[in-house]
Amino acid sequence: MKRRDFIAKGGIIGAGVVGVAALSGCEEKKEVAAPAVVADRVEIAMVSTWGRDFPGLGTGAQRFAQRLSDVSDGRIQVTYYAAGERVGAFDSFDEVASGNAQMYHAADYYWKGKHPGWAYFTAVPFGFVYSEINAWINWGGGQELWDELAGEFGLKCLTCGNTGVQMGGWFRKEINSADDLKGLKMRIPGLGGDVMAKLGASPVSLPGSQIYENLMSGAIDATEWVGPWNDSYMKFYEAAKYYYFPGMHEPASMLAVGMNKSWWDGLSKTDQALIKAAAHQENDRMMSEYNAKNGAALDKLISEQGIQVREFNDDVYDAFGEAAEEVFEEVRAHSELANRIHESFVATRKDVGRWMNLSDQPYLRQRNRVLGVGV
Repeated sequence: MKRRDFIAKGGIIGAGVVGVAALSGCEEKKEVAAPAVVADRVEIAMVSTWGRDFPGLGTGAQRFAQRLSDVSDGRIQVTYYAAGERVGAFDSFDEVASGNAQMYHAADYYWKGKHPGWAYFTAVPFGFVYSEINAWINWGGGQELWDELAGEFGLKCLTCGNTGVQMGGWFRKEINSADDLKGLKMRIPGLGGDVMAKLGASPVSLPGSQIYENLMSGAIDATEWVGPWNDSYMKFYEAAKYYYFPGMHEPASMLAVGMNKSWWDGLSKTDQALIKAAAHQENDRMMSEYNAKNGAALDKLISEQGIQVREFNDDVYDAFGEAAEEVFEEVRAHSELANRIHESFVATRKDVGRWMNLSDQPYLRQRNRVLGVGV
């Protein structure tokens, strides 16, 4: 092709046409051209499993909703409904899967009754810490398995928050052996509740708004929730004084934004990218907030409320481990997909866990020893 032909067919001649048009406009009058394409406004109804303005969980969901508006210059508008404002906390799944709302913010292990695989996308006993679950979701095939599971229910899910390693729970009595768990009525959801059931406890699933009253009334004997920052806000110390760690059930509770898949598939690539970016930012921001605030909250619980921080002993933890293996076998037997999710989880836990044994764990142990950092 000759150079003049290339110029004629390429962008240079187009620029010339634009230039001529611009000059012609200058000779007559100046006009501001309207945008060639006006992007469609996106309206979203978002339900959640958290109370309005609840620290961390609720405020994180609300922050994500606001960020969608911010990053789109107001083109994406989210109407946020806290638990109970539109539907009950545990009705969020069906509200979005049916298409009545476009999004939920929740912990996906609440849906394990629909399929046990959902639990892996929040937390499972002896599961991942924050850095590990991110490795699995982003690089270990976790997101693809999540997409497959969610797709069976007409959903698309993304990571949108994390609370980190959770405490083992609030107890009215000391837990010195696995026998002390027998007959215990404890609020504990997910596969962690199934582990407790194997050890003779009676797990109860309650939304956050109902835990305090049930603990105070004696309807439940113990509860887990999140960690010192959230637990002090809930005032569980008024009903139980023994605060145990570490929580085998939720070593890093990943939260999700779940979306109606048909609605998601109808979005532009740009809007999908904006939602992904906002969700991933909240995933990091929420985790950093919990890490920033848990330590000070724990100090106040000890110094001002007189709680007793206790560590589960090895015998109790070994019993947790044995019961967890029984629960995992039942999960694997549920379906081919459940088995693949579990196998992928185990493979990543082994690979990343081996590295953690040489990186984070020994460093933190030595650093805290040298500096005298303790509970």
